[in-house]
Amino acid sequence: MATAGAMSKAVRRELDNGLTAIVRSQKGVPIGSFWVWYRVGGRNEVPGITGISHWAEHMLFKGTHEMQAGEVFRQVSAAGGSLNGFTWIDFTTYFETMPIDQIDLSLKIESDRMVNARFDEDEVASERTVIISERRGNENQPTFFLSEEVSAAAFRAHPYGQGVIGHMSDLEGITRQELYSHYQTYYRPNNAVAVFVGDLDEDEAFARIERAFGAVERGPEIPAVRTREPEPQGERRVTVRRPAPNRVLQMAFLATNAAHADAPALMIADAILSGAKSIGLSGAGGTLGRSSRLYRSLVSTGLASSAGSSVSLTIDPSLFTIGASLQPDSDPDQIESIVSEELARLATEPVPEDEFNRALRQMRAQIAYAMETVTSQAYWLGSMAIAAPQRDSDEFLRELQAVTPADVQAVAARYLTPNRRTVGWLIPIDEASNGAASE
Repeated sequence: MATAGAMSKAVRRELDNGLTAIVRSQKGVPIGSFWVWYRVGGRNEVPGITGISHWAEHMLFKGTHEMQAGEVFRQVSAAGGSLNGFTWIDFTTYFETMPIDQIDLSLKIESDRMVNARFDEDEVASERTVIISERRGNENQPTFFLSEEVSAAAFRAHPYGQGVIGHMSDLEGITRQELYSHYQTYYRPNNAVAVFVGDLDEDEAFARIERAFGAVERGPEIPAVRTREPEPQGERRVTVRRPAPNRVLQMAFLATNAAHADAPALMIADAILSGAKSIGLSGAGGTLGRSSRLYRSLVSTGLASSAGSSVSLTIDPSLFTIGASLQPDSDPDQIESIVSEELARLATEPVPEDEFNRALRQMRAQIAYAMETVTSQAYWLGSMAIAAPQRDSDEFLRELQAVTPADVQAVAARYLTPNRRTVGWLIPIDEASNGAASE
């Protein structure tokens, strides 16, 4: 099992056209994982075109001037590889993991669709139906509207509050030309990061990236995201009434970004509250949280069916969140009080040594899980290159393991305070009773 200390160092170079290339030579198994990350997501959208980055991602699987729709899937599958693409608030990314003797196909696919995606009118119309159906599918989840309302309230100014999927009215109105202009603006080498991890020497990997992408012309300067979320001036509250089995609590605290020195300590605070989380692709390693504080205080006591926390590594300051799904007879005020007490304890009392060491062991396990595959390693390198390009991703992992109880206490006192929080409640309603609350 590879660890951050045992792996070869990732090397970064920049092509003349502004493309950042990151390579880690991982010998032993004849496979490679190649990713292209674009600095565009929900963060780069404005009202009227929310959801456009996610929609554009879908369109890049719908054909180029050289490849018909569906051809990418067919060729990668025939070569014995796997692929995917996804969009988040900070990025859109695409990858293929292939036998190493087929890796040039991945570079060909990604360099082609960086500039040659067609955005056919009929495909745009067809994908509009798919995107709208995806939005409606999300709406069928009881907590979707709660998460959407909490984010919108927590971010009064910053576009993080808009999410990724987009508002329904925008999805119904976005035009083919708006999609294509979005693509032409952001899908440029000077707004992208290429990552390779696998069984090639560094120089050979860089040479192949240069051959595939070197001739792609640099684009204009990318529009800056100037908005910064103002410091909160007090608690905010939202209530959502929807059909649901039980009440759900969400608390969101405005925290900081991946580049900040406090980011590692916030991740350890999260591990203490609800277990260390995966840093790899597809949640490898799961969540290690049955010994955590929120589980013991809310789930083990029978007050909640589930409880947890999370923190994300983002370009701009984002949210540290806490959630709990209540048991039918639980008192919402009691749940809020318990969560507040746990956060106050984290901010005022040093975490006991045995509990702290358990959280660190969990984090080391998650790091090890994330380094098991070339795909997951490439995901970590790329996501950190987007969120905090000035930070060394391997050094960040070492910083995680060097966090102290005093560091955790300090970040809890700094960020997890009542004045920085947005509190949201999902209150179940009975559809048969014209929306009356179910008590």
